Amino acid sequence: MNELLEEIKLPKGYRPSEDEPYMNPKQRAFFRQLLLDWKQQLLEDADRTVSAMNEEKAVFADPTDRATLETDRNFELRTRDRERKLIGKIDKTILKLIEDEYGYCEECGVEIGLRRLEARPVTDLCIDCKTKEEHLEKQRRPDNDQVE
Repeated sequence: MNELLEEIKLPKGYRPSEDEPYMNPKQRAFFRQLLLDWKQQLLEDADRTVSAMNEEKAVFADPTDRATLETDRNFELRTRDRERKLIGKIDKTILKLIEDEYGYCEECGVEIGLRRLEARPVTDLCIDCKTKEEHLEKQRRPDNDQVE
């Protein structure tokens, strides 16, 4: 695969199609750009959060207002932490694209499906394997409804 993904010019409004060979260079370039755009948005959101927190110099005499601000900040920081982990997953996925290993289920090796990848570009399991994984996780969780 001599063609670099960043050099591929996609037609305006291009979307991967089932009529094309699966994970051809055009499709891989599409998903690479989708991932890069998503990562850029997450980084911009993080920058806005940091700026907003640095600018917030509010001093509240009322403990309830202070508690509300702290709760909001904690929520925002938890959200950014999840996004930080997502950025790592995006980077890992971009590497898989470059290495031509993207789009195949890590569990069973089948094609994941273009629409699933568009909906969740960092997914690494086909729908069947993901369903099975979620079912197993549900079985492992303690049943909180039982009275002891």
